[in-house]
Amino acid sequence: MQSPCLREASQACFHGCCTNPILGFSESPNPKSKSITTVATSRIDFATATTSSLFPETQFTNHECLPSLSESLSQFNKAYPQYRMTEHADSIRAQEYYHLSLSNHVCLDYTGLGLFSHSQQQARCSLNATVASTSVSPPSLPTCNSEFPFFNVCYKSASLKSQVLYGGQESELETAMKRRIMAFLNICENDYSMVFTANRTAAFKLLAESYPFQSNRRLLTVYDHESEAAGSMIDNSQKRGAKVMSAEFSWPSMRIQSTKLRKMVESKRKKKARGLFVFPLQSMMTGTRYSCLWMSMAQANGWHVALDASALGAKDMDTLGLSLIQPDFLICSLYKVFGENPSGFGCLFVKKSSAKVLEASTMARSIGIASLVPVKRTYPLLGDSSDSDSDTQQKAEFGEQEDVLPITSSYSGPISAQVEIRDDKCLSSTERHNEESEHGETSELRETEPCTEQMNYLTSEIVEVPSDSVKLETTQINTAEADRKVSIECRGLDHADSLGLINISTRARCQINWVVNALSKLQHPHTEKGLPLVQIYGPKIKFDRGPALSFNVFDWKGEKVEPVLVQKLADRSNISLSYGFLNNLWFSDKYEAEKERVVETRLRGTDGTAQSKRKEKVDIGITVVTAALGFLNNFEDIYRLWAFVAQFLDADFVEKERWRYMALNQNIVEV
Repeated sequence: MQSPCLREASQACFHGCCTNPILGFSESPNPKSKSITTVATSRIDFATATTSSLFPETQFTNHECLPSLSESLSQFNKAYPQYRMTEHADSIRAQEYYHLSLSNHVCLDYTGLGLFSHSQQQARCSLNATVASTSVSPPSLPTCNSEFPFFNVCYKSASLKSQVLYGGQESELETAMKRRIMAFLNICENDYSMVFTANRTAAFKLLAESYPFQSNRRLLTVYDHESEAAGSMIDNSQKRGAKVMSAEFSWPSMRIQSTKLRKMVESKRKKKARGLFVFPLQSMMTGTRYSCLWMSMAQANGWHVALDASALGAKDMDTLGLSLIQPDFLICSLYKVFGENPSGFGCLFVKKSSAKVLEASTMARSIGIASLVPVKRTYPLLGDSSDSDSDTQQKAEFGEQEDVLPITSSYSGPISAQVEIRDDKCLSSTERHNEESEHGETSELRETEPCTEQMNYLTSEIVEVPSDSVKLETTQINTAEADRKVSIECRGLDHADSLGLINISTRARCQINWVVNALSKLQHPHTEKGLPLVQIYGPKIKFDRGPALSFNVFDWKGEKVEPVLVQKLADRSNISLSYGFLNNLWFSDKYEAEKERVVETRLRGTDGTAQSKRKEKVDIGITVVTAALGFLNNFEDIYRLWAFVAQFLDADFVEKERWRYMALNQNIVEV
């Protein structure tokens, strides 16, 4: 039965699972056949527009001969007239994420959903400064910095099963944040329970430790790349007796080998409970999109389905139609501020009717269930004699590790001008990306300690600062009242809501296909066979490809430039890229000769001991450069990526960069 809380998708489904594609709307007596014809024609027209968007029938052999940014933008707008409908995104970026322009920074290493905007973060800091400067100011507040967090994340010792079935002690901050996220993702509270995790990897580990692999022994994953999160699930499930299987992907298109996957999903077994089917709707590296029908097929054959929604763009969940395909589990991740603060948390959703299959694992209690807690204390008014501890509280400094104040939990963004301040012993999650962390995921909290104190949310203190004047008030409220009054302002999510699915999808589609076309036009000079500079893995120019790109750069000899080197040189140009490892590859006879040339073999062990070496796994794949586009990226971002890659047409580019860096720093730096 369909859930009344889940709204149906009225826009186009770009995953192939929606029966009402907007480009195929027709009022003819036979709308189905007419719709198919119209969609096919529209996609052909789009591909034609893309190839004509940048000097058709032209190859660029010199990076100094590229068309200018203004000229390229003019041609881009002519090729994609529908792109003008997305100009509101440029206004949002200019007003709310102005730090990107000030720092001249191109961010192409973010995958997921951003909670807050940069201006919202700065407004919060300005509010603190205003409060601190008034005549009735509380004790000194922390100074503002670029990574000032809105909350801390700390571990919670709890069983996933008990947390889902019976709930737990929860602050107004967590309750309001859950409601905001579930509304954004179009997930109904009546159908699913949501659990905060430290990050995406922790969510996968938690599910692996709680799923009954002793009885449902199979784990089937669908990933065309090495994933830290999926790898942790595989390792933990194997320790618990699971038989692991993986889908394979055709080289170089990276399409699923459908026949092989179907056999694994539909394998003849008498027992109904097959295991866990982990499925992403698109690859976060290659941009390949997959059909929702795989989830339906798995459910029909007795699998529990875990949907990995981490690679989906903003508002993509609106097309999924969870009322039709309800996965047993769903995982996604969120970060704080795009282009500045990638830390955040992961979200694990469990369908309430599936919670009974989970096991109460003792190991899972310490893996990564997390709590969100405010980061500062609430201070009473100076001279307020009603509080006997006021003198002690006035002397308290931010960051002290003393339980002087009752825990406060009311929260909202800076516009509503509610300040929540609490003292806690949990570490903040404000560190930048680790170079070895998984592409696009929220930062790992490797040093986070669990909170040992019990949270008491019976009372809270709110300091209200009206926008027209600075006025401090202290209000005592109980938990029920707080649930009604607390408000969460996540401008990052609000901006995505204001743009909507169609504009976001249109923007991403135009940008990613343009840059694919532009990169394919770069060719080494003076080569007999016209050696291309860039090889793209996954879909090329395609209407329904995802906004992610995997590629490699090759020199004039045809040798691959190491992706790590490309990333470092891009970083010097203030362009943030990532790199990853494509695996689970399948080569047809046509590409058998190419297989020996392109694939890499890596040994993956644990601790280097003789025993672990016997258990080392051989990974066969290829290391690639990756870029991901979001709705806040603009045309200048993709143009600068193209212009940067084009510099490798200069045979001496890498050597020049090495000497330039040596001249600037008076020493040789490895690149």
